[in-house]
Amino acid sequence: MRLQLHRPLCFFDLETTGTDVARDRIVEISVLKLYPNGNRESRTWLVNPGVPIPLQASQIHGITNEKVANEPTFDQLATSIHQMIKEADLAGFNSDRFDIPLLAEEMLRAGVDFDMKNRVSVDVQTIFHKKEERTLTAAYKFYCGQILEGAHGAEADTDATCEVLLAQLERYEDLPTDVKELSVFTTRKRAVDFAGFIAYDEENREIFTFGKHKGARVDDVFDKEPGYFGWMQQADFPLYTKKVLTGIKLRKLNTKL
Repeated sequence: MRLQLHRPLCFFDLETTGTDVARDRIVEISVLKLYPNGNRESRTWLVNPGVPIPLQASQIHGITNEKVANEPTFDQLATSIHQMIKEADLAGFNSDRFDIPLLAEEMLRAGVDFDMKNRVSVDVQTIFHKKEERTLTAAYKFYCGQILEGAHGAEADTDATCEVLLAQLERYEDLPTDVKELSVFTTRKRAVDFAGFIAYDEENREIFTFGKHKGARVDDVFDKEPGYFGWMQQADFPLYTKKVLTGIKLRKLNTKL
């Protein structure tokens, strides 16, 4: 296996009630944990989202309200899921833009202090888009020579994503085999929060990427308009974005002490 692991790498996939990272909920999560010695461990959980699953979503992944009616909520599963992934790097298909941000929201709602400070992520979709521009089903056929059975099921998609990455490493000799280097290769932009409302500028300082303060440094905005922090905390921004802003605010206060 060409993939170089310094610690476990958890491939994971979510099936959800929709595509709104801040509002939608997980209905299924599957994790495939790949260890440096080559061993694998996998778990799949059905989740009662606590809200109705829209028909449009059920038609895609096949998970209905009746199917999850007696399943545990994410609050009940959060500790077990976090225990499995907490010491690992993460990988998925479109995970940087969707799965990781939504997972972070669910974890924070459940009271689990989830962040990515001491780990990296590898988005297999980015490798595929940079090399071939396709979907997961097409990627699986292209790289693995097989038809993806059970597409849009969390377990099938998770297993396929792992196999696609391993096949990509075999196909592209110029692709880095170290997970940290792969993370750099698959990173589209240097966002501070998962949703991309805050990014780094050329001097590695946090800036806003939206609204009237787009391009302005967060510290400067907090100095000139102190109420902006409070407004963002009360507005409908993702919990992880609010957590990042709180960290910047506290850092600024500590430097003044």
